[in-house]
Amino acid sequence: MAGKIEGILTPTLVALDASGQINEAEYRRFLNWLIDSGVHGLYPNGSTGEFTRLTAEERRRIAKITCEEARGRVPVLAGAAEANTRETIRACETYHEYGARAVAIVSPIYYRLAPDSVYAYFAEIAQNVPIDVTLYNIPLFASPIDLATITRLANDYPRIVGIKDSSGDVAFMMRMIAAIRPSRPDFSFLTGWDVVLTPMMMTGCDGGTNATSNVVPELTRKLYDLNRTGRFDEAMKLQYRIQELFDHMLFQYEFPDGFRLGAELRGFKMGRGRQPLTPKQEAAKKSLGGILGCLLSSNDLIAPPAAGCAPKSIGRDDLEAIVSKVLNELERKGDLWKTR
Repeated sequence: MAGKIEGILTPTLVALDASGQINEAEYRRFLNWLIDSGVHGLYPNGSTGEFTRLTAEERRRIAKITCEEARGRVPVLAGAAEANTRETIRACETYHEYGARAVAIVSPIYYRLAPDSVYAYFAEIAQNVPIDVTLYNIPLFASPIDLATITRLANDYPRIVGIKDSSGDVAFMMRMIAAIRPSRPDFSFLTGWDVVLTPMMMTGCDGGTNATSNVVPELTRKLYDLNRTGRFDEAMKLQYRIQELFDHMLFQYEFPDGFRLGAELRGFKMGRGRQPLTPKQEAAKKSLGGILGCLLSSNDLIAPPAAGCAPKSIGRDDLEAIVSKVLNELERKGDLWKTR
């Protein structure tokens, strides 16, 4: 087995052309930019990559392109979930041939399964694939994987090497780490919820598969490094900046179209997603683009929008810094002492 899966692994957006087909050249350019910007790995065919809106053939093509562009520079964690275990195993075999480091498999969707059925699903896959498997827990959209099932799978199958948890539940992450890490120190714990990367890493999480890294890979990598070196005060300040971006991209537009727009502002032709939008939703894109443009420019990542940006309200930390600077200047001039 290769080394432990850790760091920031980008759940890659997929560039589409005017006809809605994969824009291969632009997707390759985008992948290389992500790698050059410091992400630790690539995660094609995840939720951000709209895997449920792609055909099985397209998912394989995307995984192949990603492995080709990674060229061993960073690991590829390929989403391999299909409609049943037979097709999922076949996808795992294919991605292994492409050179993926591991596969990520979401628990069964549509049918809400009992814990024993979830265990049986992953057990059958783990026993029949030539590649390492990470569990993907996203209870909002799929059968949840409870703590007992995760622990059981981790202890029963060395082939299962980690979990991507998108619940955003910090306490649940702590319980998983406490239950599994003593017997499986090689097991990877990744969070798929961008806004809690710092709290998760403070508890011992190994990194994240974060959609925001499609737009600000430099900031997401910096956040990881700050946490990894224990600089948590600095990390939390950056975490709040990333949260502001994340909230606008997630909640003001259909997912993942807000993130597609963010990547476009970074210079990539991402095209329209596969989900049709109403004219009202399309009109909202202009407003969101202005907001994201201002947020990105305030982080020195792009030039300010031509229309300009509204003054940003002063936060507590900024206000304290201003007050401190003024007091220091007054003291230097001796004015402060004259008033006492």
